[in-house]
Amino acid sequence: MAHFLNPVDITALPAWPALHAQRQAMQHFNLREAFASDAQRFERYSLESCGLFLDYSKNLIDEQSLALLLQLAEQAGLSQAIGALFEGAEVNASERRPALHTALRRPVGQPLYLQGKDLMPQVHQVLQQMTELVARIHNGLWRGYSEQAITDVVNIGIGGSFLGPQLVSEALQPFNQKGVHCHYLANIDGSEFREVTAQLNAATTLFIVSSKSFSTLETLKNAEAARAWYFAQGGSESGLHRHFVAVTSHPQAAIDFGMRAENIFPLWDWVGGRYSLWSAIGLPIALTIGMSNFKELLAGAYCMDQHFLQAPLARNMPVLLALLGLWYGSFWGAQSHAILPYDYYLRNFTDHLQQLDMESNGKSVRQDGSPLHTPSGPVIWGGVGCNGQHAYHQLLHQGTPLIPADFIVPVVSHQPLADHHQWLYANCLSQSQALMHGKTLAEAAAELRAQGLDEQDVQRLAPHKVIPGNRPSNTLILERVSPRRLGALIALYEHKVYAQSVLWGINAFDQWGVELGKQLGRQVYQHLQGQDSGQPLDASTAGLVSFFRNRHRG
Repeated sequence: MAHFLNPVDITALPAWPALHAQRQAMQHFNLREAFASDAQRFERYSLESCGLFLDYSKNLIDEQSLALLLQLAEQAGLSQAIGALFEGAEVNASERRPALHTALRRPVGQPLYLQGKDLMPQVHQVLQQMTELVARIHNGLWRGYSEQAITDVVNIGIGGSFLGPQLVSEALQPFNQKGVHCHYLANIDGSEFREVTAQLNAATTLFIVSSKSFSTLETLKNAEAARAWYFAQGGSESGLHRHFVAVTSHPQAAIDFGMRAENIFPLWDWVGGRYSLWSAIGLPIALTIGMSNFKELLAGAYCMDQHFLQAPLARNMPVLLALLGLWYGSFWGAQSHAILPYDYYLRNFTDHLQQLDMESNGKSVRQDGSPLHTPSGPVIWGGVGCNGQHAYHQLLHQGTPLIPADFIVPVVSHQPLADHHQWLYANCLSQSQALMHGKTLAEAAAELRAQGLDEQDVQRLAPHKVIPGNRPSNTLILERVSPRRLGALIALYEHKVYAQSVLWGINAFDQWGVELGKQLGRQVYQHLQGQDSGQPLDASTAGLVSFFRNRHRG
């Protein structure tokens, strides 16, 4: 625990100035030349684990820079911090809690003690509770107020109670169990509620209210709206318990809402929201793909847990990704990182990683409250390929910012169509190749001459066709998107984020920046209602409140 209350300042470690010197020495490092001079570069900078293959050879690194990054990790105590995470140390120092989401995917027979109590019996008890609910719904045994079987499930949650489950449910759509359709309701925008419920029948719909605190504004408002909709559609008070279940760490609040105790799935304070899809928050996942596939998801994550815990740092996939991100942010001036999945089913992967990374590492003070003097988490953005190639990839190739990218692609498509997947895979590889290789002025001019242009047009157009190249990227390959491999992939990024937080000395498991907007939102709401919140508004906010009150109808 002392390590987290008194984190190491990495800028004071011997490897830090050495990395600055190495960055200067690599001022003219060229990836083209690196590959030309080293026939083993791909083999040296690639590895495979848990069904994932990582090629990180297209990064701005050589043996010396990688050795120094690994030295920095050792000097910062990263290996010890990894062990502390799994042992239940208070890695969340501001809230004085451990972060034990890894316990959720720990198999039977492996105890984990926290304050002298084995956590695993309660973890597996909840898994059994989930198994029973899923079986009853899939077998038509859970009936609504009119004795009809449940056909639709609506997950009401936001943040980690929404992004993770939605990602996995959509990514594993080929594994869907027939007969039950899951929908997601997150935003407090009434349009979303209307769109979701318009296609539903109250008599055959089950709502899962997922909120760790059972006090999140958006979730409670949507739950209240769902309850009112249920009654408006003919639902009975006596049948309410057949249509509402909850996942929360505050069961009494759910009971006060109208839930039955047996319909409440517990959540623990040592599970952060953005790490909670492995818990009962994953109920919509289990209902979509079945409990056996959900357990396969857990098994894949557990495999990556063991790799992170046991692999030497130099062959540790999450650690290498973490160090590369730090290298670009602190020494190359990168401020964002692109996530580019080349698979339709992974289209929401970037959304999940945005919360996972930016809410975890979007911090400017260290665990001990002292200012952070190095850049922390980057802006995470991107989207599904090949769509981005016809949009923002232009910035990646010819823009002035340095933007590292992760390309993610399966070898096998769940929905093969002619040669589409071969083209998709080819596009993925060619984009990372183009980022690395680029096109020189001489090559651009020669290309134009070969097209028959006169020399004046060649000289006019060639500068516009230059691609700087030397842009770094990683390529992550899965044989196919399956529950086990997806579990490993998500856990890979969870551990990357944690490793970076240790290096920066920050807390990856609190999110106080989110809380201020919630507090001020309540005050603004009171002003919108014509009430005095007791807190004066700034001129801009007061003017916007006045504009709303003068124009709003309804």
